[in-house]
Amino acid sequence: MFRSASAKTGLLAAVLVGGCGGPAVAQGTAFDPIAFFAGRTAGEGELKILLKDAQPLRVQGQGRVETDGTLVLDQQVRRGERVLERRQWRMRKVGPNRYRGTLTDATGPVEIETRGNLLTIRYPMKGSMSVHQSLVLDGAGRTALNRMTISKLGVPVARIIETIRKLD
Repeated sequence: MFRSASAKTGLLAAVLVGGCGGPAVAQGTAFDPIAFFAGRTAGEGELKILLKDAQPLRVQGQGRVETDGTLVLDQQVRRGERVLERRQWRMRKVGPNRYRGTLTDATGPVEIETRGNLLTIRYPMKGSMSVHQSLVLDGAGRTALNRMTISKLGVPVARIIETIRKLD
């Protein structure tokens, strides 16, 4: 995976330095993921995979709330020049500030928690990979900054920084 020991050391140093400042949590607008992702959303950002050039990321979402309160979010994802990918999220509130769901990319349950304007998402992926996302909602409740880290056996191998806008 790493081309040299110095590359591995450099990556770990970057993670330690970059990881010191976590997302800011405000007590203003509470992040309700079901309300935010119901309707149309659009995301633009960048995907950076270890030892590869960064590539643009574009996500179009269409969410609907079923009668039992479950959010179903269908997304179309375009990574660089790759073929359009489709995925689906399903999430439901299971307690105060807690949600649980599924995602077509996940190999296990999707665990979601909110704290003020911060939404945290965690789930496993195939190949001993895990995902940790932190989304911070702006004061108007219409835009969220998504910072996602994909790790393999605890070592970060990819990151996404994306701005998601609620269109409806």
